[in-house]
Amino acid sequence: MKQTILVTGGTGFIGSHTTVELQEAGYEVVIVDNLSNSKIEVLDGIEKITGIRPAFEKVDLRDFDATEAVFQKYPNIKGIIHFAASKAVGESVEKPLLYYRNNLVSLINLLELMPKYDVKGIIFSSSCTVYGQPTKENLPVTEEAPIQKALSPYGNTKQINEEIIADYIHSGAPIKSVVLRYFNPIGAHPSAEIGELPVGVPNNLIPFVTQTAIGVREQLRIFGNDYNTPDGTCIRDYIYVVDLAKAHVKAMTRVLDQDGEALEYFNIGTGRGLSTLEVVETFEKATGVKVNWTYAPRREGDIEKVWGNVDKANRVLGWKADTPVDEVLATAWKWQKKLREDGVM
Repeated sequence: MKQTILVTGGTGFIGSHTTVELQEAGYEVVIVDNLSNSKIEVLDGIEKITGIRPAFEKVDLRDFDATEAVFQKYPNIKGIIHFAASKAVGESVEKPLLYYRNNLVSLINLLELMPKYDVKGIIFSSSCTVYGQPTKENLPVTEEAPIQKALSPYGNTKQINEEIIADYIHSGAPIKSVVLRYFNPIGAHPSAEIGELPVGVPNNLIPFVTQTAIGVREQLRIFGNDYNTPDGTCIRDYIYVVDLAKAHVKAMTRVLDQDGEALEYFNIGTGRGLSTLEVVETFEKATGVKVNWTYAPRREGDIEKVWGNVDKANRVLGWKADTPVDEVLATAWKWQKKLREDGVM
């Protein structure tokens, strides 16, 4: 019998791509999402790619009873991949309580229900933000690098959630967890049936680039050109969302079918840093489209430079992100053009 996986936030950017990879790996998927930052039509894209429409429940995970009803309806759930969270750094600075309530309560509810419904493991969607701004000797950053005080409420919720999982497992809870600390996901499925579709003004770089390139946005603003980096703009580790999705499948196999430790941490990235300016210029070369951009003041909560050491994930999970960045950016542009053709944007 196929194992059933609950994917929270499964109609979101990373969740939808991970659902595709899970289904193609033979898992059955139940998606839970409150659709606060995604659209139900994403299910159509998943079905077009895989030939399978995942089960879907519109649920707010802050509601304990509604969350429990999902486990009652689908008693075969063996693993959870927990994406559902508010995730914009800037918004979290403006609305901290929203972030703490949304991001902490949803995880606590899931953890509490796991033993009762015999759910074996949870993959937690964490972030490189837990490392803060690593010191020079800690770049590229490894899983053993010190966790630093978060620069935003969003980053702090990721740190607190990691601590909640660790404390719960330490208490003797009969579950396993893999915490994936990933860097900056970009791109879209090569079919252009699913991709990144933020509600309202994008908070991430690539949707802003593609929307500016196609004329939805007048101008891209690059926040800060006076950082201590070669070209003055922030440096990040940009990972293809499909490569990232495949890491979750590897992690789920480890949690359900292998003898790993009860709690493990993995960096999920490319191991290479690219500046904001490099990304924009690579996009222009990959697509032949010029982007109207300008510099703007630094944005509160932004880290200057971070990229990952991903040797552990390569070795232990048998996973590697190896899609060239120009190909990744071309998929983002293909997705944007599909949105235009469909009259979405």
